[in-house]
Amino acid sequence: MSRLEIQSPKHCAKKGLNFETKNYKKLIFLLSTFFTTFLAIIFLFWLILHPSKPQFSLQEADIYQLNLSGPTTSLLNSSIQFTLLSKNPNQKVSIYYDEIQAYAAYKGEQITSYTSLIPFYQDHQESNLLSASLVGTGLPVSASFGYEVGRDRTVGKLVLNLKVNGKLRWKIGTWVSGRYRFTVNCISVMAFGPNIPTGPLSTRQGSQCSVSI
Repeated sequence: MSRLEIQSPKHCAKKGLNFETKNYKKLIFLLSTFFTTFLAIIFLFWLILHPSKPQFSLQEADIYQLNLSGPTTSLLNSSIQFTLLSKNPNQKVSIYYDEIQAYAAYKGEQITSYTSLIPFYQDHQESNLLSASLVGTGLPVSASFGYEVGRDRTVGKLVLNLKVNGKLRWKIGTWVSGRYRFTVNCISVMAFGPNIPTGPLSTRQGSQCSVSI
């Protein structure tokens, strides 16, 4: 006689649970494999088309005002106009500039308030001119500020830093990256002294700016 084995409902439920667990693990494995492969493709794509940093150069700068409020105060009033040339050197990568702020510094001190520039899109190998008016009203500066300006007048030149901070995104085909912070530092050297004609201190010599991302 053959032996008939009867499985309990509990045993059947356990067997079904093991089957579902195996299928769940297979699904997780397939999804993980797909996600890892997708990231690897993006990473390889990024390495192949690794974008070069945008290039900035200072085209011109004018100082219309750089005066302390009084002989015994350390509050500065300033007015500066500048123009930058921005260039995207990449052949296959475009750039979205989402946030752009500019200000001026002298001897490591900020001498204007932040000025926001209009966000823009820059196609590959495209160049754009960026102009901004920087103003400071009653900005606190160090007690030695007036002395430093007087010494530069004696030397005959004034060195100014024009800085730009912001966020950008890379665009490769239809893929757009996350936001990256960037900083631009431009150095402007202007003739400055008692024999300089009245009017704004100016420079028209284009100089390359340093860029970090």
